[in-house]
Amino acid sequence: MQNPATFLPLRPAIAAAAGTAALLATAALVNRQLARKAEHENPPQGSFIDVDGVRLHYVERGKGRALLLLHGNGTMIQDLQSSGLVDLAAKNYRVIAFDRPGFGHSSRPRGGVWGPDEQADLFRKALERLGIPRAIVLGHSWAASIAVALAIKHPASVEALVLASGYYFPTSRPDLAAPSVPAIPLLGDVVSNTISPILARLMWPALLRKLFGPQPVPRKFAGFPVEMAVRPSQLRASAEEAAMMIPAAAAASGTYGEISMPTVILAGEEDRLIEVEQSARFHRLVQGSRLRRIARAGHMIQQTETSSVMAAIDEVASISAQGEDYPALVAPSVS
Repeated sequence: MQNPATFLPLRPAIAAAAGTAALLATAALVNRQLARKAEHENPPQGSFIDVDGVRLHYVERGKGRALLLLHGNGTMIQDLQSSGLVDLAAKNYRVIAFDRPGFGHSSRPRGGVWGPDEQADLFRKALERLGIPRAIVLGHSWAASIAVALAIKHPASVEALVLASGYYFPTSRPDLAAPSVPAIPLLGDVVSNTISPILARLMWPALLRKLFGPQPVPRKFAGFPVEMAVRPSQLRASAEEAAMMIPAAAAASGTYGEISMPTVILAGEEDRLIEVEQSARFHRLVQGSRLRRIARAGHMIQQTETSSVMAAIDEVASISAQGEDYPALVAPSVS
């Protein structure tokens, strides 16, 4: 029989492991309760549609030509609403804004890949279910890649494109390593349910400075439901999209010359998340596209430069209506 004394050195390690497990379990329980509280305090504002096993939440406003608005990674419909873009566009368009899979109140089934191509297929079917065979499509940030995929895979469904703050070509992005951790199988579930929500709350002010800089965060963004954004499920969805960002751009970059519909590209000159050269290079590959480089603007141009985004929507709508083949035009800045 072994001497019990031989187990003495292991006792501190066992106690530490047990304590860590207890802390993680407590954190997971608290995060789950906070997520439920956030969903209760921020109920769905629109309607739901089930497409290929995905329950999509969407808001519809206005009448006229269809306009599909797709939010970027980590946000939800409330970003587009608080910017004022939904109400502004609804004066002249039939606006459809979706919570993308895993964000807001839309589901994101596990076991599949939700890259730009897959989401493009999903939203094409969703639009058809809503009786919309063709729409002007606006994609911000990560969703610009979805808008591009829609234009390339389903050109008959896309009347025109507005692409804002997009990432189109693979680059070295060491800043994506940490945000992608919750996407790792098994480990990601543990991290996203325990540590990630805590870290996300602590890092939120710094993240906003990076996203909005050099401009200040506008007052209208104050009502954005932060607690919805830091739920474990949404953090995991965000991590998956961060992990896909570079490979998705690499896969799509050879297809941009196939885009044939009117396209306006918007980019903030001082975007701290995605360099403006991404948009400039993309513009050079898309025949007839127009580039709007917005001076002193950062990444969140739908919030800080809402009138410029609305002007771009009206611009592509006008080009499409006239049916003319406009030459490429570079505008150094838009005030």
